[in-house]
Amino acid sequence: MTRRNKYSSIEGKSVLITGGASGIGLATATRFLEEGARVAIMDLNETALNDAFASNKGLLCIAGDVTNPDNVEKAFRQLDSAYGGIDILIANAGISIRHSILDITFADWKRVVDINLHGVFLSAHAAAKRMMMNKNGVIIMMGSTNGMSAHPYYADYNASKAGVISLARSMALELAPYVRVNAVCPGYVMTPMQMSEYSDEMIQKVNEGIPLKRHAKPEEVASLFAFLSSEEASYITGQHIPIDGGETA
Repeated sequence: MTRRNKYSSIEGKSVLITGGASGIGLATATRFLEEGARVAIMDLNETALNDAFASNKGLLCIAGDVTNPDNVEKAFRQLDSAYGGIDILIANAGISIRHSILDITFADWKRVVDINLHGVFLSAHAAAKRMMMNKNGVIIMMGSTNGMSAHPYYADYNASKAGVISLARSMALELAPYVRVNAVCPGYVMTPMQMSEYSDEMIQKVNEGIPLKRHAKPEEVASLFAFLSSEEASYITGQHIPIDGGETA
């Protein structure tokens, strides 16, 4: 069912969400479809893409690796062909690996930074070139509270997300006044990635330290993406916005 909001300016917009086949990405795709947008998702996991399409035939599903420049450009060409361009990019694809700084291999470091930072740059760069030609658009990157203050056992992830925040701020300066660029910085979110790294006991311990006493739902992060993409957020650019249940406070 399409969500009818008299304030929404997302209806009819062309949207690409990287890492869109699960977790926050899929929740965001669902929200944008409800708002009446034309939504494409890009993901490396073809099984998850098929499952996402099976649950919602309105999605344009694109298989591809955000760290591969050719894959990214091919995805944008598919979007150009299907929707005539792009209005909104949600650069969401990312991974994390929980490990001690002394145990991080360069291969692990490179994989995390390649996906979380280089992948965001490649998709944002391709979107920006198209948006600047049209003098209009919105780019939102997936940051993290880990990029605002360090967490132990995630040095590579922390560094990559700090880079995303700086990239968003830099692009916002260069692309203004035509294209708005922001980073969304979730704290703990109950996603498949989180559940694969944390036991029930670890999750409960984390919840005790969050003022709202729980993890976020992916849909709650999706609502922030939707707001920042809309005209209601037309004066917001160059920001990194935490959504963390009060944790950073």
